[in-house]
Amino acid sequence: MVTAVQHVTPFPKAGTPRVTTLRHLGPNWYASVMGTAIVATAGAGLPGAMPGLRTLCAAVWALSLAMLVVLLAARTLHWTHHSDQARAGLLDPATAPFYGCLSMALLAVGGGALVVGQDWIGVEAAVALDAVLFSAGTVVGLTCAVAVPYLMVVRHRIEPGQASPVWLLPVVAPMVSAALGPLLVPHLPAGQAQETLLLGCFAMFGLSLLATLLMLPLIFARLVTGGPLPLALTPALFLVLGPLGQSTTAVGKFADFAPGVVPAPYDQGFGTLAVLYGVPVMGFALLWLALATAMVLRARRRGMGFSMTWWAFTFPVGTCVTGAEGLARHTGLVAFDGLAIALYVLLVAAWSVAAVRTARGLVSGELLAAPRPAAAEPAPTRARTR
Repeated sequence: MVTAVQHVTPFPKAGTPRVTTLRHLGPNWYASVMGTAIVATAGAGLPGAMPGLRTLCAAVWALSLAMLVVLLAARTLHWTHHSDQARAGLLDPATAPFYGCLSMALLAVGGGALVVGQDWIGVEAAVALDAVLFSAGTVVGLTCAVAVPYLMVVRHRIEPGQASPVWLLPVVAPMVSAALGPLLVPHLPAGQAQETLLLGCFAMFGLSLLATLLMLPLIFARLVTGGPLPLALTPALFLVLGPLGQSTTAVGKFADFAPGVVPAPYDQGFGTLAVLYGVPVMGFALLWLALATAMVLRARRRGMGFSMTWWAFTFPVGTCVTGAEGLARHTGLVAFDGLAIALYVLLVAAWSVAAVRTARGLVSGELLAAPRPAAAEPAPTRARTR
């Protein structure tokens, strides 16, 4: 199976037009924007008041905004000059799901504008920016949640052993809308507008959750019956954390904004849901984090090198940070504060490695070269190894 992972191949010769270097710039690159934005928003919600942390988070958010603008421009050039390659990506079952990353990148940067970006650009500009990015991201996300599964059914030819965590990307995008949409509720007129947005976000929560529950058994069955994923694709196991952490974050946001917006007694029901749903789902997220980490360490020992799939270590972990922060607010338990801090340390470490390696790959041109099929893991042998 050919994946959307970019591997090290020779960079185009000197003198090659710069637009040509964008031929293999796929939608998976939006994951770098998502991973950067979540560092900012997750850091802003940590317990305590670490000096300078919020300013640093605002700077990281500004970086994610700049990355989004540059990447949108680059992808526009890609579609303009390499439309054949772009259309081929939509028909490739390994590439098409990454179009969900566009939605989540728009949403993550827009939400960050209200969380920390307003410190630099002001509340009015932050609301306007988030309204535009939230609207665009939600439309793209809902479109991908329908279009990509449709293509998988009627156009893609998928073997049973090709099930991948990447399939979650288009269906989890509406969950990101559900988690970030409530931030706009206080800025809408009271009454119908606020309640419509909040319950609309709740509907997208259900849409994404049920679609995820359809996908997860296929992914786990693939692992159990087919063995480990190809080495380069192993980091994608962290993508499963996305819907888990983001749904926990979403129910926490519903509970935060429902009072005064949703009629009683339903407003209090959201507070109950935040705890009764969030705690067990966070428990499963930690279980999956341990399993995915073990699989990644195993792949690393067997020669897994850097690829853009390493960005899967960032945004999904960041959603678990924001989920833990929400549980800390609604339970008052210090344990969830500690969990949020520990996961944030992991997030920052993963982001630092991915960002440095991506910058290095861009400078050398390695990450913009044509992708090659992911190498299969060597078959197990009974020979003794040292």
